[in-house]
Amino acid sequence: MTFRDDLRVDKALQGADFPRTRQEVLDYARDRDADEKTLEAMRGLPERTYESIGQVVDAVPQEPEGDSPGGTDR
Repeated sequence: MTFRDDLRVDKALQGADFPRTRQEVLDYARDRDADEKTLEAMRGLPERTYESIGQVVDAVPQEPEGDSPGGTDR
């Protein structure tokens, strides 16, 4: 997950009530017209119930930033 993914996921879930399952998190983001890049990042979420936006953001799989091997420093 890149820093931008953090921001995208956080924004997509603003106003959501928790707890929510993985599917409910994805449905909420989709219903709020989250962009494809945000939904793609969220599809990697593990199957579980999330208690907060923070838990969702922390659970989105991380990928390095940049094009060079190992990504770039933030």
